[in-house]
Amino acid sequence: MAPPSRRRRSAPTPQTSTRSTSSGPSPAERYQQYRQRAELESREVTAFRQTLDFELDDFQLEACAALERGHGVLVAAPTGAGKTIVGEFAIHLAVTGGRKAFYTTPIKALSNQKYADLVARYGADKVGLLTGDTTINGEAPVVIMTTEVLRNMLYAGSPTLDNLGYVVMDEVHYLADRFRGSVWEEVIIHLAADVQLVSLSATVSNAEEFGDWLEMVRGDTTVVVSEHRPVPLSQHVVAARRGAAPGGLFDLYAHTVDPTAPGPNPPINPDLLALMRQGDSFRGGGGRGRGYRSARGQGGPGARGKDSARGSAGTTGRRGPARFTVVDELDRARLLPAIYFIFSRAGCEGAVAQCVGSGLRLTTPEQELTIRGIVEARCANIPSEDLAVLGYWGWLDALTRGIAAHHAGMLPLFKETVEELFSAGLVKIVFATETLALGINMPARSVVLEKLVKWDGSSHVDLTPGEYTQLTGRAGRRGIDVEGHAIVVDHPGLDPVVLAGLASKRLYPLKSSFAPTYNMAVNLVSQVGRERAREILETSFAQFQADRGVVGLAKQAAASSEALDGYAEAMLCEQGDFREYMRLRKALSARETELSKRATNERRSEVVRALEALQRGDLVEIPSGRRAGYALVLDPGADGGFDGPRPTILSTDRQVKKLTVADVPQGLRVVGEVRIPKTFNPRNPGSRRDLVSSMNTRLGAFADTADGQVPGRRSTRRGAGDDAELARLQAALRAHPCHSCPDRETHARWALRWESLDKEHKALLRRIEGRTGSIAKVFDRICDVLRTLEYLERDEHGALVVTRAGESLKRLYAESDLLLAECLRRGVWDDLDPAGLAAAVSTVVYSARRDDREDEPHVPGGPDGRLALALDSTVRIWSALDDLEDAHRLEATGPLDMGLVEAVHRWASGRSLDVVLKGTDLAAGDFVRWCKQIIDVLGQLTKASPQDHVRVTANKAIDAIRRGVVAYSSV
Repeated sequence: MAPPSRRRRSAPTPQTSTRSTSSGPSPAERYQQYRQRAELESREVTAFRQTLDFELDDFQLEACAALERGHGVLVAAPTGAGKTIVGEFAIHLAVTGGRKAFYTTPIKALSNQKYADLVARYGADKVGLLTGDTTINGEAPVVIMTTEVLRNMLYAGSPTLDNLGYVVMDEVHYLADRFRGSVWEEVIIHLAADVQLVSLSATVSNAEEFGDWLEMVRGDTTVVVSEHRPVPLSQHVVAARRGAAPGGLFDLYAHTVDPTAPGPNPPINPDLLALMRQGDSFRGGGGRGRGYRSARGQGGPGARGKDSARGSAGTTGRRGPARFTVVDELDRARLLPAIYFIFSRAGCEGAVAQCVGSGLRLTTPEQELTIRGIVEARCANIPSEDLAVLGYWGWLDALTRGIAAHHAGMLPLFKETVEELFSAGLVKIVFATETLALGINMPARSVVLEKLVKWDGSSHVDLTPGEYTQLTGRAGRRGIDVEGHAIVVDHPGLDPVVLAGLASKRLYPLKSSFAPTYNMAVNLVSQVGRERAREILETSFAQFQADRGVVGLAKQAAASSEALDGYAEAMLCEQGDFREYMRLRKALSARETELSKRATNERRSEVVRALEALQRGDLVEIPSGRRAGYALVLDPGADGGFDGPRPTILSTDRQVKKLTVADVPQGLRVVGEVRIPKTFNPRNPGSRRDLVSSMNTRLGAFADTADGQVPGRRSTRRGAGDDAELARLQAALRAHPCHSCPDRETHARWALRWESLDKEHKALLRRIEGRTGSIAKVFDRICDVLRTLEYLERDEHGALVVTRAGESLKRLYAESDLLLAECLRRGVWDDLDPAGLAAAVSTVVYSARRDDREDEPHVPGGPDGRLALALDSTVRIWSALDDLEDAHRLEATGPLDMGLVEAVHRWASGRSLDVVLKGTDLAAGDFVRWCKQIIDVLGQLTKASPQDHVRVTANKAIDAIRRGVVAYSSV
């Protein structure tokens, strides 16, 4: 390892975090704080606090006291600050008060984790779990569930909702999620009025705005915001040696900056800047990164692979250290355990392979034995024939070294095992994608980010301050670490100033992604009717934000309207109507522009015709342009469409060139002919010299006698001065009274300003009109589509009601709800067996991670089989629906994807995992995840299908898929 630089972070020692200050509060201030806490600690808060082995923070006390007063609460605090304590107090109130409590989470892994925590606290008989594919004790007084499960209960009017007193919505900032965020708002809006809502959010910049909306739709709501991190976070950059500059772990900020409160534009560590400047001129270097010793003194591969940061070392002169050397440095500095974020699944797996290949080992022999025991116990039910397919042995080898990956492509059981081992301190480094930051309780001492860009599904985009805060929020374990560490690996394009901006701007706004769906529409119309449904939708956070935005736009519009009046007064002319005069000037300018364009197009057309008329051997004169002079046509070229042909010519300076329209802006003329020998070779200098000699001889003979007019310069062309309309406008302008005004140009300047501002003002008014009632307008268009397809109809009183087909749609909550309903209603899946139905459903559920769909995927049973015919009908239904949505200006239902048809059919037919995945790019974890989503939709079909035999087939399909690795439960 390189010698330490002057600003390297010294190795911390694990100890309990404290918050003492050099100058503590005065006795009077301490007494006031005591009185304030005493007021907050009411009877139930005191009872709850006694069950804990730590003191509550002020923000936790404030939120708990508000709950006991009967208020809803919004708690916005950093990751790891202890927000969930407030949710657990709500559960305490429910249990002691004889009411039910629901604890909702955005992901199943978090639900499973919270279920285990609460079972340990209250016992298995009082705690249930509902996650779509797992049901445990669903009628218990405390139930943990995914947010979608609660939404579905609300629409179905489930009796499980009886006696519900509290709902905790963990990670409520998820309502900004583009795909699933609407579910959070639906739950908040539709919960019964007597249910107290506990909303737990990351720190957002508009918590007060969100709290105002919650107050509007839920009643009394207390907003509690804490920006204090219980474990301070330090920022670092890890870099390789650059020339004479030593590499290592550098503080991001200068030594004069408090890393926990850097403020705006903090100064950067000068040693780091010096290293970066050296890097900008650095070239070459091995993939292992200069200045680093190999891990544990052993050799090993250090090349960074295709998944490394954008750009190459050759473009910036910098190359970051290899991953295993970064881990080795963290271990040496005692900064493990760490989560190392790499925004690529392949990158995570590659990093594990690099660390293992380098000989890196982070565990003791005793820890290795413990790890083996835990892994073998957890994976005991996996069939031995599947172990190799799942990569079990390589995964186990890495785990025993304290190294693991964590991403969505892994088998859920493998991910949960990694989480358990990491939380127990047995796995020291986890290479993870950003999904690990979504609420799973895996605190670490350090968080490493390999780069500050990520792939968002369509392009590489920069991390936002909110994403950076979310990712680095895992650093620092409360009660263990004095401080957490956020470490960015040096990479091409890294700018320490930009990084400091990301690190210091910790707040980001919460923006609603709410949008009505077909399922939402039929459920609302069924429950409250269309008009009341519109009113409910207009209470959404999306409309609330839009309306607040309208207030700002309205202020802008009022200001611009006032300015317009001022401009109009300034352009008043005593001679006459100056607006009329400006209209004449504008019309005159437009006519001159039109005539100019027309003349340009005519010249271009003449040049194209001249080029098209050329023949091999024509000797031409080019009067102007970059090819001016004489040239011989070697090849007239093919028809080039609008731009004409591109003939190949030989110039008098013996150069062979392509001639384009741009080369002859004033046209050309043929002045003679020269015979080109059949043996002429344009690549031979001698051939070109002889042919140019023939050209010069011909020019000498014909230059003075050649006739013909140069194309593009016809003397008969009519100029702009011959245009009658132009002449009329010029005369009208000169005759207008304002033309003789001495202040004419001053008035004109004000008139131009008025015209520009008027355009902006009208655009503002259009934006205001578009935002006002925007959610309800989308709902109206959705209802129109549902009426067209007969899911809604008018009753005898003219009210909109749900049809029998609509009753089926009410039970379909999948993203492509209407497409599923159409397939059921039209019976296109009626004749399928269980494997075929599962395969057909996969086309609606599955979406390839990249645009690599096969044009003609193999369909079991052949092109004339039942499954292929059903899929053809499904495609036709989707196409018709797509046209209908386009006509109603609605976002289109996602396209079908056949990429999983064969694999799902094989699995549902009882084939082995090895056979199913053979020949595909699917990871086992991805396959399991998609199968669980297919099971979820099949479960909806068992309730929504109007045909009894389809419901039976769907149940059989569920049983056929839920086996082997797919059946492994996380609880």
